[in-house]
Amino acid sequence: MTVLIVRAGRLGRAVAGLSGWRRYGLAAALGAVGAAALPPAHAVFLLVPAFTGLAWLIAGAGTARRPARAAFAAGWWFGFGYFVAGLYWLSLALLTDAERFGWLVPFAVPSIAAGLALFCGAASLAVHLSRARGVGLVLALAVAWTAADWLRGVVLTGFPWNLVGTAWAYSDSMIQATALTGIHGLGLLTVAVAAAPAVLDRVTAVPGDAGRRAIRVLAAAAAAVALVWAGGALRLGSAPPLAAAAMVPGVQLRLVQANIFQNHKWRADLRAANLSRHLSMTVAPGFEEATHVIWPETAAPFVLTADAERRAAVAAVAAVAPPGGLLITGAPRMTAARDRIWNSLVAIDEAAAIVGVYDKFHLVPFGEYVPLRDWVGIAKLTHGAVEFSAGPGPRTLRLPGLPPVSPLICYEVIFPGRVLDAEDRPDWLLNITNDAWFGISAGPYQHFAAARLRAVEEGLPLVRVANTGISAVVDPYGRVVASLGLGRRGVVDSPLPLPLAGLTPYAALGDWGLLLLLAVTALGAVYFSRTT
Repeated sequence: MTVLIVRAGRLGRAVAGLSGWRRYGLAAALGAVGAAALPPAHAVFLLVPAFTGLAWLIAGAGTARRPARAAFAAGWWFGFGYFVAGLYWLSLALLTDAERFGWLVPFAVPSIAAGLALFCGAASLAVHLSRARGVGLVLALAVAWTAADWLRGVVLTGFPWNLVGTAWAYSDSMIQATALTGIHGLGLLTVAVAAAPAVLDRVTAVPGDAGRRAIRVLAAAAAAVALVWAGGALRLGSAPPLAAAAMVPGVQLRLVQANIFQNHKWRADLRAANLSRHLSMTVAPGFEEATHVIWPETAAPFVLTADAERRAAVAAVAAVAPPGGLLITGAPRMTAARDRIWNSLVAIDEAAAIVGVYDKFHLVPFGEYVPLRDWVGIAKLTHGAVEFSAGPGPRTLRLPGLPPVSPLICYEVIFPGRVLDAEDRPDWLLNITNDAWFGISAGPYQHFAAARLRAVEEGLPLVRVANTGISAVVDPYGRVVASLGLGRRGVVDSPLPLPLAGLTPYAALGDWGLLLLLAVTALGAVYFSRTT
């Protein structure tokens, strides 16, 4: 043990002393290594070399000719590696129409990663400017990274994908902490613990003051993870087991996952067949028990709100809306003049009447609209020439036979604290999506992990219906009640879990609790920087 600690100290000093391409190449490699902790791999232990190495690189920036530039560049290259490795699957969306967009494949992910990495560079620069050292540097990195992750979810409409705390989504016990602090609070802990071994760079021999202090820091980091896990396990232990969990009386859901390839979805010669597949799957054995049927995003490739004949075919002729129940489906919605279009959720009863509509408000850049279109010079990647319009924001729908629900279309579910109308709080979350854009890749797993975290944060059950993987019913503790995996065709029949009786701390306080946590950690960084 003594030999390992001393060698780690030597390694830390060597990393801090790197310069030029070796320094930035290592930073990018460490970021890519850290991305392996994300779903579906969940190699969480790799966050330790990743963030420890980043902390050493930031500490070493002080000896560079241009220290601030070196600190920013270390963070930027780390972020670039992290996002290229974590978001590689975005390029698959371009291949669904390779003739038009295939040429963008070599540029798309690196360009997105370069932009997102600016937040990481800013975080590293902030740590450098704080002049934190030792344990203080570790805590300062955790604060700066968490603040950067929060900003990443807000600036320019936001893209809070692959927040570092998502790495724990494989553990039901660990993610219970998000009910208290939200995903950003769990991320703060994760970075602090992962970077804790950075204090070893001060160790030259053991025993000694530096060695004993480093051992105490590592022990405290391990204890913090154990405490969070134990608290989560205790919370789950006090919850009813899944088999005995309370469900909404009189509601039986049927989720339809048709698994249609994205390049087949909007083909004129296949539209009728695609709709027919949804219809036949809906009325497959077990349909007689269903009270409500849910299809995924744009499952109905027609403008149902303006097409009475097609609406009748869906709801009445095929009888896919259960008697007294509803068919809830994703479908485009368009004005009579066809000059505006929305990505919508539509609820249809057995008489072919539309009883509820929700319009997506958080649009996907380049997928549903093109930012600075006149400057960029490309069309959106989705079907049709008209860009989508945004809805008014989160809203609660009251649909016959169902508790109040907050609909979320596609990646609207990844935004912590912005998945419902707090003034008209729902009893459950409904996320319809189409992850066929990304094939068999890490993307759909990352999307599902983010969705589960929203359930724990808000203390609300989540129903997720995807064109292909992962469709599931999740209880308010984030536990999966029933699911259907990626690349599979089928239905999920399940009751609807009840929400928690009261608000979770995160639902009650929102990000104010996170702000307090960041302030306390920042004060800790100042204290330890002065005493070590």
